[in-house]
Amino acid sequence: MQRPNDPLAQRALLNFNITGTDLYDLFGKYGAIRQIRLGNDTNLKTKGTAYVVYESPDDAKEAINHLNGFHLMERYIVVLYHHPSKQQASALAKAELRAREQALAEEKKRLGLKDE
Repeated sequence: MQRPNDPLAQRALLNFNITGTDLYDLFGKYGAIRQIRLGNDTNLKTKGTAYVVYESPDDAKEAINHLNGFHLMERYIVVLYHHPSKQQASALAKAELRAREQALAEEKKRLGLKDE
């Protein structure tokens, strides 16, 4: 069986009013939890997300199997494995794009070109 890069961590998309205690109660039924991080920043669009880190990959898999699509606090939650390498690659690609856009703007300015 193929496993994700970090089988202990999973990400959940949740109701904005959920608390850490609510998450421990729900996710703790499937195994020992090492850590829960609850997103709460509206500006960074992390509100409504949480990272649940289990001690065992098997517990994480069990939680995903049982909780993905579970109805909680007027929402159906989405539970996924966390893939940090994909997030890092996306951030790197965005930074590279910004640098290229800036270089293009500087070259246009140097050549006296204007955007139409």
